[in-house]
Amino acid sequence: MTLTTDHPAPADTEAPEQASEGAATLDAVEAFHRRFNVFPSEAAYVAVVLWDAHAHLLDAFDATPRIAFLSPEPGSGKSRALEIVETLVPAPMVAVNASPAALFRAVSGGEGRPTILFDEIDTVFGPKAGENEELRGFINAGHRRSGVTYRCVSDGAGNQTVVAFPSYCALAVAGLGNLPDTILTRSVVIRMRRRARSEKVEPFRARLHTTEGHTLRDRLATWADNVRERITGAFPVMPDGVTDRPADVWEPLLAIADAAGGEWPERARHACTELVTAAQTDDKASTGIRLLTDLRDHVFGDIPRLPTAAVLDQLRSLDEAPWGDMNGRPLDARGLGQMLRDYMTTDNKPIVARNIKTGGAVLKGYYAADLADAWSRYCPPPGF
Repeated sequence: MTLTTDHPAPADTEAPEQASEGAATLDAVEAFHRRFNVFPSEAAYVAVVLWDAHAHLLDAFDATPRIAFLSPEPGSGKSRALEIVETLVPAPMVAVNASPAALFRAVSGGEGRPTILFDEIDTVFGPKAGENEELRGFINAGHRRSGVTYRCVSDGAGNQTVVAFPSYCALAVAGLGNLPDTILTRSVVIRMRRRARSEKVEPFRARLHTTEGHTLRDRLATWADNVRERITGAFPVMPDGVTDRPADVWEPLLAIADAAGGEWPERARHACTELVTAAQTDDKASTGIRLLTDLRDHVFGDIPRLPTAAVLDQLRSLDEAPWGDMNGRPLDARGLGQMLRDYMTTDNKPIVARNIKTGGAVLKGYYAADLADAWSRYCPPPGF
């Protein structure tokens, strides 16, 4: 199933009834979310609805996107969003501070794969929580259909055997702040915010509304079963500029939108472009890319070379940039050198400070030509 980016085709013409039912089902799921959730954009509603549907079709795809409801402050609707999602996905498993062992045993057990809903994820990956590498590894491995988590299992006689536990599952998280970049880049990120006084939602009453959500869940499951064979192996055409990891994240969602038909193929591609662009613009997980971009856009400009002292002065003067306070100290020449050394010049050599002759003196500094290759590979386009 392939569509062009500029003129999305309708869903498969051999199954118009399925396509019509798909669009109507997704419309109904969206209407259900809108009763209880205020998302930051139309794109967010589209993404969440498609994610709900994809949880019913995991085995049709090679990878599953995570969805992350994040906000800078409490009271922004993150937990409510997960609560609504819980009513719509298959076998929901609500996890708060769940151990890695509990999660991978639940996913690899024989009673059906759960959809994991992890609230308060900031308590796991926040600044006071440590690294939690085991859990991070489980979440990362479960992104791919082939993903497994290896554990040593005792046979009861004192012998240990390495066992591969399948980790592939749908995962939604909610929390304050940010997430490790290895998880963010595998996620559709919804940046939640507090409702304005003018934004009204219907109170969610579990005893009343869970049954409504389950009715929609069953309707999603029925439609998913009808289109599973057509979706399996589909490679939807991506919007221009969406490649690599973002394409992996959005491919299942676009395939579902194409199968649903109606306005969903076009809406899905608009949402994909908007949310991928927002992630590339706003995501500050990579300090290195932030440094490269600031050097290009705010320090060098058309200047071919600059002494290190001038580079540092310019960086530290940037408003809302981290360079004036790096763990309690401003960025210095040593720190700048260590960060830039991770990137390469056109000649595949580390970027390092070189001699600059100026005013009869020789100073250490950086050349724009040395940075050009890293700028082209890692930074968003100028003005992006």
